[in-house]
Amino acid sequence: MIDALTIVIGVTALTLAAWCGFAAYRDQPTKDWHFIGMAVVTVLGLAQLVVGIVRLARGEEPDQGTAIFVAYLLGSALAVPIGAFMSLAERTRWGSATVAAAAVVMAVLEVRLFDIWEGTGG
Repeated sequence: MIDALTIVIGVTALTLAAWCGFAAYRDQPTKDWHFIGMAVVTVLGLAQLVVGIVRLARGEEPDQGTAIFVAYLLGSALAVPIGAFMSLAERTRWGSATVAAAAVVMAVLEVRLFDIWEGTGG
């Protein structure tokens, strides 16, 4: 994987998690600005998905298996959009908390993607 892209995704996802977590702490639902942040993180996740698929199509293989890599890749790309839709259904502080949790999940999945590709994971 591209190290810089993985780092950028992790940092932006954790920033989104902190932002939405603070909104939940302040008893606020997700607002339009939060959705812009979610869109940015989602676009980065989709870029990672494209990079991963292109690398697989070129014949490169992850050290820990293609199936698990693709599963984590899809999970990472879909974590924040799913959290966004759930926050629309729950227009309270818990919607913000849901997005914060989804963003943390995305950051963790990115770390695991790097481990699967490089072979440094358990």
